[in-house]
Amino acid sequence: MNKVMSHPAQIKIPATYMRGGTSKGVFFCLQDLPVAAQVAGAARDALLLRVIGSPDPYGKQIDGMGGATSSTSKTVILAKSERAEHDVDYLFGQVAIDQAFVDWSGNCGNLSAAVGSFAISQGLVDAARIPENGIASVRIWQANIGKTIIAHIPISDGAVQETGDFELDGVTFPAAEVQLEFINPAADEDGAGGAMFPTGNLVDTLEVPGVGSLQATMINAGIPTIFINAEAIGYSGCELQEAINGDAKALAMFETIRAHGALRMGLIKDVSEAAQRQHTPKVAFVAPAKDYVSSSGKAIAANEIDLLVRALSMGKLHHAMMGTAAVAIGTAAAIPGTLVNLAASGGVPSVVRSAVRFGHPSGTLRVGAEAAQIDGAWTVTKAIMSRSARVLMEGWVRVPCG
Repeated sequence: MNKVMSHPAQIKIPATYMRGGTSKGVFFCLQDLPVAAQVAGAARDALLLRVIGSPDPYGKQIDGMGGATSSTSKTVILAKSERAEHDVDYLFGQVAIDQAFVDWSGNCGNLSAAVGSFAISQGLVDAARIPENGIASVRIWQANIGKTIIAHIPISDGAVQETGDFELDGVTFPAAEVQLEFINPAADEDGAGGAMFPTGNLVDTLEVPGVGSLQATMINAGIPTIFINAEAIGYSGCELQEAINGDAKALAMFETIRAHGALRMGLIKDVSEAAQRQHTPKVAFVAPAKDYVSSSGKAIAANEIDLLVRALSMGKLHHAMMGTAAVAIGTAAAIPGTLVNLAASGGVPSVVRSAVRFGHPSGTLRVGAEAAQIDGAWTVTKAIMSRSARVLMEGWVRVPCG
């Protein structure tokens, strides 16, 4: 006869599963988390890992809410802000898939699009700031990087309007447009020394063991990002996921570039530390505009875009473009002489660009930036782009105790 063993029951936690841009994540209100997880530390990390289903040596996250990609292994914690001129505090956790690790070092620009609507629906925004019909401007404090984001949320009959005809490449169905303003997006002291260009240069020569000397633009805007030329590493800039993610040698090369770039940017003190900082910095490669076919089979013509960009996230080529990396692209494109600007300008430094449209694996994206040179140093007051978001499911997630 089998003996029935007694085990603690699962706990249930109020949560909402949302799509924001080309990402999905599990959203929580801070006060709904177990007390031990309401503060940063091991208890919070352990809870979120279990919610998402990590670490999973099978790489599938079957026993959790994660979708086994960097775009779908994400968590968000929101709380009403006590900071002046802000409505909500937003904390983002990128959950590793096969490791017991939650990276808190950066933001998710895609999920930023869902923060405003979640905050409104959870009563975290004062009712007086929400029109009956129109646009609600939600002032978000991005706690990971200490930056302000303004999300412009469409409101209909006093509620968030999620449906619409705005189409976003990388997302199958249309939805309502959410415009995001990333205010003063250059990373602060917590990110990398407080400079938009931490090395002091628009372009550096980055020595990468086993790869060689690469020209690189290393920028802190939206998220720390290392831009290199596609041609320098044997690519055209038209690559889709399968061309890189199945190539172990290529992925190892990109990780080596990332580690040495992180060291040069001052994000880590030794290349060995890069493994514990998977979310940042990002690595992206750029190329002049060319005709290509997106992952959905859509033909993208060179005259529809200014340049090509491919970016890696959590060790894999991203299926579209991370929102924070898009901010970095828009910022770098605005500044004459960066590799991004050069790729968009036929190799000749152009004037300051207020906007750029780039091609990524899923299609195209337009991002704008307001840049100016003050006392010899470049500053960007804000970057602007549009995304969409909607609730996929709401209720409770259940988590085994212990």
